[in-house]
Amino acid sequence: MKILVTGGAGYIGSHAVVELYQAGYQPVIVDNFSNSEESALAGIEAIIGAKVPTYRIDCADNAALRTVFQTEEKIDGVIHFAAYKAVGESVQKPLAYFQNNVGSLLTLLEVMTEFEVTNLVFSSSCTVYGIPDALPVTEATPSKPASSPYGRTKQMCEDVVHDVSAAPTNKLHTILLRYFNPIGAHNSAKIGELPLGVPNNLVPYITQTAAGIREQLTINGGDYDTPDGTNIRDYIHVVDLAKAHVVAVQRLLDRKASEVVETFNVGTGHGNSVLEVVQAFEQASGLKLNYHIGPRRAGDVPAIYADATKAEQVLGFKTETSLLDSLASAWKWQQTLHKNG
Repeated sequence: MKILVTGGAGYIGSHAVVELYQAGYQPVIVDNFSNSEESALAGIEAIIGAKVPTYRIDCADNAALRTVFQTEEKIDGVIHFAAYKAVGESVQKPLAYFQNNVGSLLTLLEVMTEFEVTNLVFSSSCTVYGIPDALPVTEATPSKPASSPYGRTKQMCEDVVHDVSAAPTNKLHTILLRYFNPIGAHNSAKIGELPLGVPNNLVPYITQTAAGIREQLTINGGDYDTPDGTNIRDYIHVVDLAKAHVVAVQRLLDRKASEVVETFNVGTGHGNSVLEVVQAFEQASGLKLNYHIGPRRAGDVPAIYADATKAEQVLGFKTETSLLDSLASAWKWQQTLHKNG
């Protein structure tokens, strides 16, 4: 079974490619490398011992995307990761986010329809819930206005999928995976998070500070209505998250879905504050971090974490990796980058 992975050289995408291959699928990567590095391809190859067909194209380019579907014989399904993903950056560059995130999905759906590819796993986000009234959030939690353009693009993409699926001629079957906060790296330390420039995400900022690349970690806000004043998030190990995609793909191919569009939260079901993550990293690494509390960052939600019951009961997926082990893998990855850099 051949699975097209858009954004397959990115952080989550590269780990999903490895898990797909190891589960017996043939992944095919599409990536424009605007937010990823070609070194990820070498890392994937080193782990699985094989080259993965890779196309350097933009998913919003209809003609280029069509050539992939024409060149590769039968594509059985698509996992759509390709998107801009930084909450703070989306506040600064909203047009770019709408053009890229929504535009690439529209183009992909057009081409999938043309080539009669009917299975899609879509990379959604817990940002679709906005600032929820109650925690943890379930899949039935009402979506409030998103706190950032990034979150709005994910809401819009989910709406697009539902509307396309409601059309009388629709043959598309979709699983929407609403991720929480992926962290960590493959246990081989051959692939991991590779932020370009200053990291937007907490954990690479932590590991770069610990490695001496950054002088100090700035925590974005210490006056939220949380027990220690810092944001609370649900941190899931990236390999666990990647495995959820394999389970979702298999569910689609086996036609086990109860609806044409199914939605699942993919998280641990537990929230940790930023300060708790800092302290856990210090425990996992044996290092003391230089950090201070800075101003809030535009677009950030005070607290959100998942109710992961549906994923466990219906999808048959449950996370396996602890916060400490996730952070230890991130630190191992950072040390490998430092050694090879």
